[in-house]
Amino acid sequence: MKDIPGYITFIKIQPIDFGICSGGAEVYTLLSWVEGNDCEIVLPKLRKNQQYDLGIEAGRILKKIHTIPAPKAQESWESQFSRIIDNKINSCKDCPIKFSGDEVLIDYINENRCLLKDRPQYFHHSDYHVGNMILSDEGRLSVIDFNRFNYGDPWEEFNRIVWCYSCSREFAAGRVGGYLNSDVPLDFWKLLALFISSNTLSSIYWAIPFGSSEVEVMLKQAEGVLLQYNNMANVIPKWYRKVIL
Repeated sequence: MKDIPGYITFIKIQPIDFGICSGGAEVYTLLSWVEGNDCEIVLPKLRKNQQYDLGIEAGRILKKIHTIPAPKAQESWESQFSRIIDNKINSCKDCPIKFSGDEVLIDYINENRCLLKDRPQYFHHSDYHVGNMILSDEGRLSVIDFNRFNYGDPWEEFNRIVWCYSCSREFAAGRVGGYLNSDVPLDFWKLLALFISSNTLSSIYWAIPFGSSEVEVMLKQAEGVLLQYNNMANVIPKWYRKVIL
């Protein structure tokens, strides 16, 4: 276990036990864990200022995570993400389930792909949102589920912030402020809109194997994204402007 003062406790998950259950039909593995409660559940029960402060902490944690640079041989971010964008646009066009506004997202992405050029790359958690955070009884925030880690543009780590603002706008706004010290450049918002648009395009296709209920969740989320960005006419989302203003 390693402590980074003022940020987070990184816990090395250790195997505790494994064996056979259900009469030999299944195998179980018991691992060590983080004590606390699912932040996504307890966060809305807190006062608004507490939610914002925890968002600040989440932003600072993420900033610390991004102190680890990508390997020197890493493919450029522009090349990597352009390929990802192309695949997601194609998956959207091939998807049997359509949503209103998909072409608006595609147009925004294509108009702003130039922003990917010369972007830095650092270690990524790759699924950084309130659903992967634990809040202890003492108010300490911990981040779990690093199993998808990779390297990329640090600002792309905000692409899951849709789950954060759906839970708490104050937390989401605090997360941005904690990471950027409230000095948020316009290019951050433009790139974030691009990353979120890209995710939204492929979300319906991704959800199909998980059933109709998951598809409905993603369709509703796509509708919400377009609403937050006023059909991509505004790059600063409504949830942020409402909290800050």
